[in-house]
Amino acid sequence: MAEPQLPSLRDVVARHAIAPRKSLGQNFLFDLNLTRRIARAAGPLSGTTIYEVGPGPGGLTRALLAEGAARVIAVERDPRCIAALGELATAYPGRLDVIEADALALDEVALLADRGITGPVRVAANLPYNIGSALLVKWLSSASWPPFWQSLTLMFQREVALRLTARPRSSAYGRLSVLSQWRSAPQLLFDVHPSAFTPPPKVTSSVVRLEPLLEPRAPCTLHALERVTAAGFGNRRKMLRQSLKTLFADVESHLRQVGIAPTARAEELDIAEFAALARALDGSAIRR
Repeated sequence: MAEPQLPSLRDVVARHAIAPRKSLGQNFLFDLNLTRRIARAAGPLSGTTIYEVGPGPGGLTRALLAEGAARVIAVERDPRCIAALGELATAYPGRLDVIEADALALDEVALLADRGITGPVRVAANLPYNIGSALLVKWLSSASWPPFWQSLTLMFQREVALRLTARPRSSAYGRLSVLSQWRSAPQLLFDVHPSAFTPPPKVTSSVVRLEPLLEPRAPCTLHALERVTAAGFGNRRKMLRQSLKTLFADVESHLRQVGIAPTARAEELDIAEFAALARALDGSAIRR
């Protein structure tokens, strides 16, 4: 099927007076070769359903549709972009659903079910900088697992992307590293120079792909894992015998029981060691 003839994104932005807003974390991509590259990073798209957050005027949305996505569910909170996305939906009849909403407040499972979508979907998005990390934590912290997504292909500030893939004893290793690697397999794919965006951000961006693990890398409850990582990394320069005092009555005894030196610091622990601490906090009850 021939691709529809569409006006340039710059023309669409000018016609709808969609100036990027810093308050919404907006940085638009006009380079269609780049948006196609991001779309392809989400994997073969033929016949798939894509969930996209923050499409803006539709640069990545166009690429997802052009690469063969059967359906794109696009969530956008900026009312200025809705009309432009509506024109794109008209050009691709039946393949683009535009939802005006705050993605942080949405129940994605219910949203997709309302549209007859019950299986896992692929998420692909140039996430607004101001909500990117919060959205990822939301998607990784789902009470039900496996989640509604079968993969996440997302653009972040490079600093955030490095946290997702960081290893112990590195400066980027932190709470987000532990959570993302406990429940998924994150991979940094490629960087995007600031000049690719309008307006250019002050930092380099990176595209990351995460695939969910059927089971966590080590057994423990999410709630306990979040508590021990918050306490440990909240005082990352302190030894664990100090930073975990608020969680354990006899912190040194608990640390020794799970084979961790009381003088260790949070950045030295791997996923399995954090999970062991989480189980100790839960009284050794193993639940996911």
